[in-house]
Amino acid sequence: MNERPRIAILDPNTLAVMGLRQILQNIMPILQVETYSSFDEMKMNNPEGIVHYFVAINVALENRTFFLDHRQKTIIMTTSSNPTTQLAGFHSLCINVPEEILVRNLLALEQHAHAHGKNLPKMPDVLSRKVLSDREIEVLSLIVQGFINKEIADQLNIGLTTVITHRKNIMDKLGIKSVSALTIYAVMHGYVDIKKI
Repeated sequence: MNERPRIAILDPNTLAVMGLRQILQNIMPILQVETYSSFDEMKMNNPEGIVHYFVAINVALENRTFFLDHRQKTIIMTTSSNPTTQLAGFHSLCINVPEEILVRNLLALEQHAHAHGKNLPKMPDVLSRKVLSDREIEVLSLIVQGFINKEIADQLNIGLTTVITHRKNIMDKLGIKSVSALTIYAVMHGYVDIKKI
């Protein structure tokens, strides 16, 4: 059985690591997300087998040689979206933004780097099965595009209580409770274009 691809988050800030780990696991459930509070800790756990490093900028600077050698696999986490404050030659991710924007930026990075998943291993059958009905997919698509229940009902010519029922069923079937997580699911499955959210 193939091992799941490994991603490392390397940041001494525990809360930042926990939040990013949860988001990454929602975006790419096939990944194994590992967290490290220090570079030395990561070095002891086969760093060459990791497909991407999400690294706090200060840790990247302290270990610049390693990350320069692995720049294609490295995403520098910064608190500024200003390109003049980011490290040249690296992908950067501003983490000091609202959750919806962070999720959108992560999805854009993933789609840019992996061309809709073509460079990633095949999704396990349980994750690639069609879970939602066609109508639920339509409702999901409109939810993540920012439409409210009444607007969804009007667009699909269904009752408001039907929309609410579909919404509840979608969240129950997927085990997802937030619109951000629904957005991740919808984009990753191609139900909505990232440019429409």
